[in-house]
Amino acid sequence: MSKVTVAKSAGFCFGVDRAVKMVYGELEKGTKVATLGPIIHNQDVVNDMKAKGARIIENVSELEPDETVVIRSHGVGREVYDQIEARGGRMLDATCPFVSRIHRIVAEKTAEGCFILIAGDASHPEVQGIVGHCEQNYFVFKDNFELKDFFEKTYKNLRKKVAIVAQTTYNIVVWGDCLNVIPKDDENIVIFDTICNATDTRQSDAAELAKASDIMLVVGGRHSSNTVKLYEVCSRYCTTYHIENADELRELDLPGAEKIGITAGASTPAYIIKEVQTTMAENENITNIQDEEIDFAEAIDQSFKKIHTGEKVKGIVVSVDNAEITVDLGTKHTGYVKLEDLTDDPALKPADIAKVGDEIELIVIKVNDAEGTAQLSKRKVDEQAGYETVLKAKEEGTVLEGVVQHVVNKGVTLTYLGVRVFIPASQTGLPRGAELEQLLKQKVEFTIIEVTEGRKRAVGSIKAVQNAKKAEAQAKFWESANVGDTFVGKVKSLTSFGAFVDLGGIDGMVHISELSWKRIKHPSEVVNVGDTLEVYIKDLNREENRISLGFKKAEDNPWEIFLANYQVGDVVKATVVSITSFGAFAQIIDGVDGLIHISQLANKKVENVKDILSVGDVVDVKIIDIDTESKRISISMRALLEDEAEEADDNADEVVYSTEEAAAETSDAE
Repeated sequence: MSKVTVAKSAGFCFGVDRAVKMVYGELEKGTKVATLGPIIHNQDVVNDMKAKGARIIENVSELEPDETVVIRSHGVGREVYDQIEARGGRMLDATCPFVSRIHRIVAEKTAEGCFILIAGDASHPEVQGIVGHCEQNYFVFKDNFELKDFFEKTYKNLRKKVAIVAQTTYNIVVWGDCLNVIPKDDENIVIFDTICNATDTRQSDAAELAKASDIMLVVGGRHSSNTVKLYEVCSRYCTTYHIENADELRELDLPGAEKIGITAGASTPAYIIKEVQTTMAENENITNIQDEEIDFAEAIDQSFKKIHTGEKVKGIVVSVDNAEITVDLGTKHTGYVKLEDLTDDPALKPADIAKVGDEIELIVIKVNDAEGTAQLSKRKVDEQAGYETVLKAKEEGTVLEGVVQHVVNKGVTLTYLGVRVFIPASQTGLPRGAELEQLLKQKVEFTIIEVTEGRKRAVGSIKAVQNAKKAEAQAKFWESANVGDTFVGKVKSLTSFGAFVDLGGIDGMVHISELSWKRIKHPSEVVNVGDTLEVYIKDLNREENRISLGFKKAEDNPWEIFLANYQVGDVVKATVVSITSFGAFAQIIDGVDGLIHISQLANKKVENVKDILSVGDVVDVKIIDIDTESKRISISMRALLEDEAEEADDNADEVVYSTEEAAAETSDAE
């Protein structure tokens, strides 16, 4: 009695599945379709498309005027896009996103002057498409031996930086060998990991299964590159057969084996894999299992079980990529859950939600018996559970948490456990007319104030939570606050007369006169919204819930600093800040000005102050008076001129005296 195990990841990959669905979608609409080469390396699917009206062409010149050309998942070179554009026809680009990424990489690196190395089969359509974005500045190598030869003979004379990429379906074992021959720590070589993660997973799973099997069956097209590579990988570990469908299986003379493994290439539809399993089961000596031993008769009955749109089902996750997850439903259908059907959270990826082996509950969205696929939704299941939670939250007044996802007309929306919650602008907690975009991508707390049961939608309020917190904070504040208490708070808003500071759920105001020792015209000269300030309570009005705050510190008082460092008679430098008809005001230190009266400008009569001084002039002055009571300072330029004159007179007297002494001494000598 033999056991048959199917690899965890086998069959259609995202890129191929996407391309096939695009073609079928156009055919269903009655579009005349021409695919540029076979859309898939699977003759059964290709024949079905042909029967439905699709044509296969090899060159853009074969296009008919009313046909829509489809670029297959392998992608094409830049020149092909130009040819299609020149003809003016309609085009659908089904290039796999992973292949498109390689196109962008090689185009950018070529533009930077790099030489491109491509790991792959030079005759494969995907590699030919990649080459078409390199501008003849490339080398394709099939294995580590050709790559080693390049580095030994060509690289040293290349005198260019090198960028290395790999065909998405490249053999991961051979890729590992290639990495070993690339010179280490060479800053002129950059390596991009471009093997499709689905390919990587499929080959890894196949290798693990082959190691544990006596025989491996690799199902897929003869011309499918990734299927051939699966065959190569499995052949390293056990006897391996490459078949295209179940009919070929009947012709094989399989040797006796206890363990048989099955895997399939990216171009192999789910129903063909199922047919191979079914055909294997027809041999009474073989028991079919999927990951574990089961009763085959029961498995066959289950595999042909019908599933219906809207039905709730359970599935086992068999693969996860960047765009979707694939699940085994235990039926003839392969289930797919797209990212948008997994979650509403744009920050999450499929790998954040599910992993291979997980059992998850799903709702069937669409069934395609012809392709053997089912489109499923986890989000709808979550929505039902979330709806019940939201209903309970409304009844109990529970505070919920979520991230704002969209700004819509008259409000914002977010999703809580799959339930869409609309928060009107009036309930956002923002001032009237404020930009709602500031809430986008922000985590907020809210309560549910209304639920629309028919549509499973809800209305929430951020403001209600804020008001509740504010009331709690206010009550706590008034219980313990006293004049003189200090707080560290953030500036919440500015007005022409002061700044409002959030003390932790309750606001206090710093009057403009308390913000600076200098005269300022607006609070924004000193603080900005969002600044953190250390303030103290100057006054409390419990009846009106008003809190007056102080910010200026006595030790920063410019007048006190001046008195501590200057006195009458000191000579200082001062900067003229304003001019009046009776004199000029000049700043001695920041925040302290002195008046140079017009009579103190010069040792002669001055008719106009501007004849002597201009704003911005820096002059030497003498402090001649300090009125501490009025906080006024008189300074003088004339006083310095008089001091200089007196000093000159004193020097003249000394000269005269010295002359007289000298004359007297001369007379005595005679």
